[in-house]
Amino acid sequence: MAKALALLSAFTPHHPTMGVSEIARRTRMPKSTAHRLLAVLVDWEMVTKRGTEYSPGARLNELAALTAQPDTQELRRVALPHLLDLYEMTHETVNLCILAGGDALYVDKIHGHNSVNSPACVGARLPAANTAAGKALLAFSGNDVLARVSENLRPATSSSIATPRQLAREVAVIQRSGIAYDRQETKPGLTCIAAPVRSWSGAVIAAVSISGPVHRFRPANAVPAIRTVAAGVAKLAQEASWQRHTSG
Repeated sequence: MAKALALLSAFTPHHPTMGVSEIARRTRMPKSTAHRLLAVLVDWEMVTKRGTEYSPGARLNELAALTAQPDTQELRRVALPHLLDLYEMTHETVNLCILAGGDALYVDKIHGHNSVNSPACVGARLPAANTAAGKALLAFSGNDVLARVSENLRPATSSSIATPRQLAREVAVIQRSGIAYDRQETKPGLTCIAAPVRSWSGAVIAAVSISGPVHRFRPANAVPAIRTVAAGVAKLAQEASWQRHTSG
């Protein structure tokens, strides 16, 4: 069972399709063992085989739908019209993120025109301290979350936050302005701006961001747009939460 789960865990948003040799390497299993277990997973529709390559199967999608958090599904539903508006305003890539431990978890994304290849995709987790959306979430999280992230910083580029002092300084700026930036901290050539989305209680439940290539996208010019959209998503999320509260 553990080996089968390890095989399934080898697939990631950036490696959704692989041959048996790569899967065996990632899981540190003998190729013959990986091949045998993959055949069983194919029979159970947990894995799909096309030619010599394997990818997650349809049965996993069904199970994922059963386990999806209702709050996240609702957030995506109410946010989508505003994300589309933001895309139309900027024609750059638009993201919706939540905080998952010390990571920014990407729950929705609309690709911009000629966007830069980015490690951020739906379902991906990136170190929160490296991303604009992650910083917007961290800045309004509890001290325990900030302390945990500060102790486990994972810089991705030479521009990433690398020390607790740098993170504390940036968090203080975001708390004052309500705007966070990624200055080529996730990937060279990519820049980003984000704003937090608040619940009716004032807690930050998500962040909206816009990302684009540094040669074209000027994040500071998008401040009014990102503020407006974050407020719009917050309003709809608050209304949906209130409706659930009163109907329950």
